[in-house]
Amino acid sequence: MADSVLRRFGVSMDEELLRKFDELIKKRKYENRSEAVRDLVRDALVRQSWEEEEAIVAGSILLFYRHQHGDLLEELTELQHDAHEMILATTHFHLDHDNCLEIIVVRGRAKEIRALSDRMISLKGVDYGKFTVAPIGD
Repeated sequence: MADSVLRRFGVSMDEELLRKFDELIKKRKYENRSEAVRDLVRDALVRQSWEEEEAIVAGSILLFYRHQHGDLLEELTELQHDAHEMILATTHFHLDHDNCLEIIVVRGRAKEIRALSDRMISLKGVDYGKFTVAPIGD
C-alpha cells in the first residue's frame, strides 16, 4: 500500500448518529474519524468477500458450550474429523466445571467453512458461537 493515494470525500450524518460514532471512536482510541471509517470500510469489504462462495479465506470458529450436554463432544469431534482438510488447529479451554471455550482455526473455501461453522454453532449444547474470517490475498 506504499503507492496508495489518499482521497478525501465528505460524509453527511445525522447529529445523533455522529455523536454515537464519536463515542465509539473515543472508546476504541482511534486518532480521528478517518481511521474509524477506514476500519468500517475494510470490515464491510471482508464481510462481502464471505459472500463470494469460492473465495479462499482463513478465520476462526469460536464456540462456548456445556461439555456435559448429550453427545455434543462426540458430534464436535466427528464434524472436525470430517472437515480435517479445513481445520488448521483447535484449542480447548475449561472455563469452569461445566463450561468450555473452543477456538477452531480454519482455512478453505468460504462456502464450505461457513457451512461447517453453521453446523457447529447450531449443535444442541452450544450456548454461543461466532465465525470470523478474512480473505487470503487480494
